[in-house]
Amino acid sequence: MVDRIVWIVLDSVGVGELPDAGRFGDEGSNTLVHTVQRTGIRLPHLAGLGLGRIQGVKGIEMPEQVSGIYGKCAEMSNGKDTTIGHWEMAGIHSPDPLPTYPEGFPEEVLQPFMERTGYGVLCNRPYSGTDVIRDYGAEHMETGKLIVYTSADSVFQIAAHEAVVDVETLYKVCSVAREILQGKHGVARVIARPFQGEPGKFTRTANRRDFSLDPPGPTVLDRAKEAGLDVVAIGKIEDIFNGKGITHAIHTKSNMEGVDVLLESMEWQGKGIIFANLVEFDSAWGHRNDVAGYARGLVEFDDRLPEILGKMRETDVLVINADHGCDPTTPSTDHSREYVPLLLYGHRLGKGVDLGIRSSFADIGQTLAELLGLQELPFGKSFAGLILPQSN
Repeated sequence: MVDRIVWIVLDSVGVGELPDAGRFGDEGSNTLVHTVQRTGIRLPHLAGLGLGRIQGVKGIEMPEQVSGIYGKCAEMSNGKDTTIGHWEMAGIHSPDPLPTYPEGFPEEVLQPFMERTGYGVLCNRPYSGTDVIRDYGAEHMETGKLIVYTSADSVFQIAAHEAVVDVETLYKVCSVAREILQGKHGVARVIARPFQGEPGKFTRTANRRDFSLDPPGPTVLDRAKEAGLDVVAIGKIEDIFNGKGITHAIHTKSNMEGVDVLLESMEWQGKGIIFANLVEFDSAWGHRNDVAGYARGLVEFDDRLPEILGKMRETDVLVINADHGCDPTTPSTDHSREYVPLLLYGHRLGKGVDLGIRSSFADIGQTLAELLGLQELPFGKSFAGLILPQSN
């Protein structure tokens, strides 16, 4: 029935605050709707799949007939970050939040880090990624000390000028940090943040790399790989899952490069999952409160959607969703606790089916497992029966 899943995560494109958003300081967040309302953009191809029909989504046109299946998902796990969001959509429930460090990292983390790497540390507190290199970049270049910082998310970030610490060395340093940050200090990601330029003109480069924890349980990616299917990871998917369940990985530096690689991968005639993350919504625009950039990114993706649909095979299923919000119109520059949109399309799927509100992102992974004939996952409720015509 279904041979291949083409799965796209529009990183941070949330569609409205979850009922518990107040606990996370995210009341009123609605990444997609606020961006559309502020800029007046049109997204006709996403609308054609049913985006405007999702409960609570406003400002998107609603054609009389849509070719896709639509709904939205709540996050059941205790978090609003990239790692927990992706893990949940792939079938893992995370009831306990990953550790965060609003006061910076303790000595029991920093001391072994400095001893094992031989580098001193600057900053060690929550900071904007662009501001931290502005404020500490010159001192880093003078002293050789690494800029270590965090955010509201569960991350240990290391910034270094590429002329001071080459990229491969920075990656090795991050690997050491990953080994240290386990157990109670097991942050979701250690992130290499290389930059370049001169004082007053520092810019981050595209050589970012994430070092994640292993997922704590089986995912739909693991199930697919175990069954002998291909799992192609595009963008930061390999990093998020720490390579688990991946057979091929292609790292990309922008949304549009990600779409290009996705289209190239769709030329492959195998069976399995092509899984892409388009990160610029989050990294380039959401965290920087760049509403115009966010809107432009949405339009750029919408413009490319016909190319993706045009390459769909008879036995393909397209899945589009997000992993959290990052509303660029609010004062916060952090992720927001939001519902995520869910759109599906396939030649053999029903049309215009309203999935309503799913109680967990994990329903996506469980559904994909059923569509591909894989072993059931421990968490999530499949909606495959709702989207497959009864005649099939």
